Amino acid sequence: MSDTAEQGEQISDISDTSDEEKAKRRRKRRVSAYRSAKRTLARPGFLGTLRERLALLDGAGDLYDLDESADIYGNGVVEALEDKVAGLLGKEAAAFFPTGTMAQQAALRCWAGRTGNPTVALHALAHPEVHERNAFSQVSGLRPVRVTSEPRLPTADEVRDFEEPFGALMLELPLRDAGFVLPTWEQLTAVVEAAHERDAVVHFDGARLWECPVHFGRPLEEIAGLADSVYVSFYKSLDGYGGAALAGPKTLVEEAKTWRHRYGGQVFQQFPTALSALAGLERELPRLPDYVTHARVVAAALREGFAAAGVPWVRVHPEVPYTHDFQLWLPYDVDVVSEAAIRQGEETDTMLFANAWDAKGPGLAFTEVYVRAAGLEWTADDVQAAVAEFVARLPEEAVSK
Repeated sequence: MSDTAEQGEQISDISDTSDEEKAKRRRKRRVSAYRSAKRTLARPGFLGTLRERLALLDGAGDLYDLDESADIYGNGVVEALEDKVAGLLGKEAAAFFPTGTMAQQAALRCWAGRTGNPTVALHALAHPEVHERNAFSQVSGLRPVRVTSEPRLPTADEVRDFEEPFGALMLELPLRDAGFVLPTWEQLTAVVEAAHERDAVVHFDGARLWECPVHFGRPLEEIAGLADSVYVSFYKSLDGYGGAALAGPKTLVEEAKTWRHRYGGQVFQQFPTALSALAGLERELPRLPDYVTHARVVAAALREGFAAAGVPWVRVHPEVPYTHDFQLWLPYDVDVVSEAAIRQGEETDTMLFANAWDAKGPGLAFTEVYVRAAGLEWTADDVQAAVAEFVARLPEEAVSK
């Protein structure tokens, strides 16, 4: 049986199952191919084995005195982590939270009490709007309103001219669902000024803020300094076990800790997660600029590789990545590109596209491409060679005309 016929049979087999079952089977194969692949552009820790994840704490004694007592309800190593984050972001104080969802609800309801306005202006693609089951309105009594749905951050004019009052403007940096996009420094400062002119506070959803200094050409402290409060994640960029921090004025942070308790976030002991966050800040944070720089090499090589392979259309978005994450769009159905990516990993020990593919319309699919430490080993020629191997597993008739 030819490769094309075999692939067609595999896709046909998949189509005979329910969408849910198909997704489960595909994810299982994709993760298996990723774990066995010798080469990938990124190896995010959350897909590792328990043994591999525990190894993250090897050498933790260099990060914190392990002869100190374990934390109880947020003291000890958790307080040390909070102090470190506050210093890195140039804020008076910081509070550790088990999740970013909880951290941002606490922050914005505290700001609502101070401003007297529970309305939060944000982007239509902001994380709370898309991925948190309407948590702001359903849990915290907040009223989200959408400033724009364009695939970019809001502009100063959109904020200044928005038709109703709001107490807080929330900006996601980078805006993940639009392609990990960022404004220019001048645009960002203008947006913040426009919000302040309206007597609104500015909160940064900075889950991936750690990745932004290369684009802005500014240190973290200066970027965070634009906002009245900032949330950061410890696992999205830093590869920790989980957790988040809210940083801002001391009075706000202290009140947020009260809400953390009320929301059920006053966890008895959190030292493994706190230590993993300290490890990320010590070991991974300094490497992020290298990842961003190399992501631009990878993005250019992907574009050139697909053109050389004869694919009629490809989109790397952003064309020059702002962070070390970006999107790739191809004119194929999701089933086709998913199968090609998995087969490449299974058959060549190289997993060029390790993330899931999603549909952008009939015959149009996209995936997110991450570049981490493993990707630094790839040259542009390596990327183009891997593209050729991937395209060889795409049936010609599957191309969207």
